[in-house]
Amino acid sequence: METLQIGEIKLTWLNGGVTYMDGGAMFGVVPKPLWSKKYPVNDMNQIELRTDPILIEANGLKLLIDSGVGNSRFSEKQIRNYGVKEESRVAEDLAKLGLKPSDIDYVLMTHLHFDHVCGLTKRIGEECAPVFENASIITSDIEWEEMQNPNIRSRNTYWRENWEAIAHLIQPFSTAMQITKGIKMIHTGGHSAGHSVVVIESGDEMLIHMADTMPTHAHNNVLWVLAYDDYPMDSVYQKQKWMKEGLEKGAWYSFYHDAYYRAVKWDKTGKEILAEVKRERP
Repeated sequence: METLQIGEIKLTWLNGGVTYMDGGAMFGVVPKPLWSKKYPVNDMNQIELRTDPILIEANGLKLLIDSGVGNSRFSEKQIRNYGVKEESRVAEDLAKLGLKPSDIDYVLMTHLHFDHVCGLTKRIGEECAPVFENASIITSDIEWEEMQNPNIRSRNTYWRENWEAIAHLIQPFSTAMQITKGIKMIHTGGHSAGHSVVVIESGDEMLIHMADTMPTHAHNNVLWVLAYDDYPMDSVYQKQKWMKEGLEKGAWYSFYHDAYYRAVKWDKTGKEILAEVKRERP
């Protein structure tokens, strides 16, 4: 498991499973000859996308950013369509660290699309139950509202079985929420109406988790946004804002979906990588 220290705050990447999604959809209007130079693609035009939660240890608390794809949560058709090649091993990774799912205090849900939220619940017979039974689950109020009342487009990713069992654990916020000293969630919109980013600051270090506004290191160009984005111009605006602020401060950027990098630190131009945490690939 890869780790990164941000001041007094420790980050550890857990194995949340993997999907293989269409590369064109993940890079929107960007031509394949451009994006394929930065991110490998297979002969089915699919790219490998991790769904790996980040364990944060801060101020005596244990937090997760997002939850992975879970276990036994997909039909055969969904496994095929979403290219699910590996399910979650979050519980196993926590055990290696001497932790249990019940030890998690907070789960910071950047948004509630299936590939981020399925790991919050587990099947017990025909029913679903919380995985992180003692955790407060934080997400924006806009995201939580759409999760429960999806529109004709979003109902394909906001599933009833992913929210009913954990509704009593949800703590929604409006604009921003200070979770604990040094860790803040901020609503951005863009990828979804309720999408949020996570900002971590400790000592002289800063890390920005852009979630699906910048799902991989190859999305660092502010104009490279996903075809999955509901509000692409909002994504562009938020990337401009957070790249400007982060690059000026020498911030780290971390990733949930990247199969190659866990986090990177770019130079002030946002083009050259100055420091990196690479994923250990089997």
